Amino acid sequence: MRYVCNPINMEYKYQFISFNGQMAICREAADPSMIMFKGKYYLFPSMTAGFLTSDNLIDWEFYPLNDVPIYDYAPDVRVIGEYVYFSASKKEINCSFFRSKDPINEGFEEIEGTFPFWDPNLFVDDDGRIYFYWGCSNETPLYGVELNAEDLKPKGKPKELIFENEKSHGFERAGENHVPSTSPDEAEEIIKNYKKNNPDVSDQMLHAMKKHFQFLPFIEGVWMDKHNGKYYLQYSAPGTQYNVYADGVYISDNPLGHFTLAKNNPYSYKPGGFIPGAGHGSSMEDKFGNLWHTATMRISVNHPFERRLGIWPAGFDHDGELFCNQRYGDWPLKIEQSQTNPWDNPEWMLLSYGKPTKASSSEEGKNPSKITDEDVQTWWRAETNTADQWVEVDLKHMCDVHAIQINFADDKLDIPPPEGETLHGVGSQSRYIDQRKHYTRWILEGSEDGKEYFIIEDKSKAETDLSHDLVIEENGFKARYIRCTVKETPFNQNACISGLRVFGIGKGDLPKQATGVTTELVSELDLSVKWNAVEVVGYNVLWGFSPDKLYHSYMVFGRNNINIGALVKGEPVFVRVDTFNEVGITEGEIINVL
Repeated sequence: MRYVCNPINMEYKYQFISFNGQMAICREAADPSMIMFKGKYYLFPSMTAGFLTSDNLIDWEFYPLNDVPIYDYAPDVRVIGEYVYFSASKKEINCSFFRSKDPINEGFEEIEGTFPFWDPNLFVDDDGRIYFYWGCSNETPLYGVELNAEDLKPKGKPKELIFENEKSHGFERAGENHVPSTSPDEAEEIIKNYKKNNPDVSDQMLHAMKKHFQFLPFIEGVWMDKHNGKYYLQYSAPGTQYNVYADGVYISDNPLGHFTLAKNNPYSYKPGGFIPGAGHGSSMEDKFGNLWHTATMRISVNHPFERRLGIWPAGFDHDGELFCNQRYGDWPLKIEQSQTNPWDNPEWMLLSYGKPTKASSSEEGKNPSKITDEDVQTWWRAETNTADQWVEVDLKHMCDVHAIQINFADDKLDIPPPEGETLHGVGSQSRYIDQRKHYTRWILEGSEDGKEYFIIEDKSKAETDLSHDLVIEENGFKARYIRCTVKETPFNQNACISGLRVFGIGKGDLPKQATGVTTELVSELDLSVKWNAVEVVGYNVLWGFSPDKLYHSYMVFGRNNINIGALVKGEPVFVRVDTFNEVGITEGEIINVL
């Protein structure tokens, strides 16, 4: 198989999280650092208790970590010489560095730290000098300092590099679609209840909560790259629980600045589609010279930190602008073992959106229609936890099916942590990462008439727990009905599926071009875009600061308008509305907004 379909197809570890007197259980991986070391790709996410390796960016193998702080957030890894260097966040105490010549077989040795930090990133320059960057706050900036290559101690005082600037950078504003959803009265009530349930809470924590509910944006997740003599300081904003979690970028001629905001911002931004979010990530060049960006994607139903990982093609254009292609960023993507064009359109189209569904049973409010609504935050839930519960999509006509993604969800699990295990403090909460083996097992079938079925994939005895599994049939097959029968789930919970997503080629002609496109600048940071509705599966609204640099996108289903809240004050804006259906994509006309 040569395809990926975000979220990345890997095992996401369950977390038992205690916060505000309540226990939440969900799967999580976030803040990924991805590197290439000795011809192999390494992926280190938060809260995974390990790392993953791959030879092709498609198939990932997990390895546990035992000698580094697995409960510290935002693990950073860099290759320096013959070592992989590791660090992670715990800003209350001094944080150590760790290094290994062979992370798979030899483990890590500690280099004792001398100062605390949060969201770290090491960077080695072409001349061998080592720099260190960190920061995660809604009050303080991102910092940088040069380190001594021998002991990784600072060679001077930290330098303040960039501050948040939500008044000029629309993408840094917190809230869903950059709009706050909690009123001051609601925020005060939340804080009051928290203090009641946690009488020993510190004044510092209460102050931080008040700042949070003022919706001051966090800037965090720094990552440094160098290209053609320029330094690209990447960072994330405004908050991991929002659909607009993004990565921005500043540029400088010097590793410690002065930094200037790049014209293309945010360069990693995915507010729409099946699963949104593309913040706090890292960029890596593969064996063939292709640049890839991996970052955090958002579910945030069972807990704000219920998150996944995504990977997208990226690059630098001829003007040195860093970009990332997320136009169809949760559709099947072919990863070639060669130099590729990062702007290639998808081979296969979405066939399952809004299609009729049925199931063996379902709970009220969680009916099978949720598996085709292209929303990872909603799901079908079987009425019982008995085996052989099933759910089915009717594509309404015969299609050439090439890919199916099965997205399993978790629904308010109410079980205690394993006996004898303790929760570890992480910031304002405590948690346990469940490292036990779980299994997600199912059978996927297809049918042309809804009566006779054939096996597409049988994972009834799989030794894996893949909550976003991907089935690829490159040559395709004919089918109208796609059925998934669930055999086993972790913790024997009721079967839950948020998306049974089918891709391939349907029938008909290309969609009509979007017409009647109008734009209105609601503010210097907000743009309203509307167009005439046409018969399509969906729309992709593209924009950028130049007509040949429409690097941003927002995928829309079921409506013919969108509000873009990610503008940068003073930058030109060009917009294009594309339409897509089960056959292909039709590009719209480019509009000069300002």
